[in-house]
Amino acid sequence: MSRDDYAAVMARRNETMLAAMGLDYAPFLARPVAFDYEGLMAQVPYRLDEVREIQARSGVGNTALIELRQINRLVRSLAPRGKGARIFIKDEAANPSGSYKARRASLSLHHAQAAGFRGAVAATSGNYGAAVASQAAMRGLGCVVVQEVFDSHGIGQPEILEKGRACEVYGAEVLQLSVGPELFYQFLRVLEETGYFNASLYTPYAIAGVEPLGVEIVEQMQAATGRAPDAVICTHAGGGNLTGTARGLIKAGAHDTRVIAASVDLSGLHMASDRDFNRKHFTTGHTGFGIPFASWPDRTDVPRNAARALRYMDRYLLVKQGEVFYVTEALARLEGLERGPAGNVSLAAAIALAQEMDADQTIVVQETEYAGAGKQPSAQLGFARARGVAVRRGDPESEVPGESVMIPENPGQLRLRDASLDQLRHSMIRKAAATVARSDATFDAEDIAFLADDSRSAPAAVRAILAEG
Repeated sequence: MSRDDYAAVMARRNETMLAAMGLDYAPFLARPVAFDYEGLMAQVPYRLDEVREIQARSGVGNTALIELRQINRLVRSLAPRGKGARIFIKDEAANPSGSYKARRASLSLHHAQAAGFRGAVAATSGNYGAAVASQAAMRGLGCVVVQEVFDSHGIGQPEILEKGRACEVYGAEVLQLSVGPELFYQFLRVLEETGYFNASLYTPYAIAGVEPLGVEIVEQMQAATGRAPDAVICTHAGGGNLTGTARGLIKAGAHDTRVIAASVDLSGLHMASDRDFNRKHFTTGHTGFGIPFASWPDRTDVPRNAARALRYMDRYLLVKQGEVFYVTEALARLEGLERGPAGNVSLAAAIALAQEMDADQTIVVQETEYAGAGKQPSAQLGFARARGVAVRRGDPESEVPGESVMIPENPGQLRLRDASLDQLRHSMIRKAAATVARSDATFDAEDIAFLADDSRSAPAAVRAILAEG
């Protein structure tokens, strides 16, 4: 068997990861499920104030908080009397690479440079690749981004191609692959061949880099309104956005602020399917990532994921593709802000949620992203039509992912849809039980306590699910 054979490379993955991170996960792998989560986060050798200082040196953070005054007037015209919470957005598009992911990359790349790495590798089809490339360029480090871009016909999704171009602008080498299992294999090979740092989205460094975002929200809302927000909505995919923001809110003392996830509903599409890959029109912030990562975080390129969203999630809202395209245009037309789709997933949810909340309450949409050519609704909807997906005006409830995109006819058609947190908790606990069953371990009080924290459940609820057999 060749050293570069798929099985050989995968067999060395733990060894490769250890060399590429400078973080020893061994103390956290003694049990198949339970581990000391706060102990893992404590591996970051920087206090919160140090993280903010590190990020400020590379132009990251302290982004503007903007009240959406025109949209808020629209919301109150739709809401029942006394309802219509004020919506604010955190303008993360002002970060150097155009998204909040500059926060994750800045701390990771600072640590990589301090540890003596000559460069960094990121496996991502999204904004994070551009963030890593940007931060690497600032530090004179090499950068390789591995992207899943094409289906088997060599057709690339416009938003992914846009992000690939952004990575190249910052000087990164971009390896573009077709959808399939070779992404992780190629990622491991690059790490071995370069000796670069694994700038994973899911390390403690990446999550700690987002915590200042939550702190800034509290500070800025206290200055603007005299108190912390009632709700913060985070576009949810892999979970790092919500996890880091929520931890920052807690560190700033905002214990009563509700943390709400929002994802595009792509039910019925499989993210690893060659056919389905180009029948979705969002590359992040959708249920294809959001549901599986919430219910089982440890499906990543690191041994233990520091992004554990279900620990912090108070509610999980789903929006339709057409609603996000509609809101993207509304933000530009009403507020003069042209922003990409990621933050507008949360904004679509916020517009509907605000109509349920009291007029003296506040919501913060905690990110925006830059709006490149491939992220425009025109690019995405043109791509949809070319794939045979119907694009029509009408009720978003009739949208079928992979078959149709329904653009609302009026803002009153934006609606709230809840994903069941109880189902996600149940799924997480059942998957943990299956993991333990495949090992020589048995469940004990430590496992019960960990799963209670990880699923945000009572220990008795964990035991009840485990007793189902």
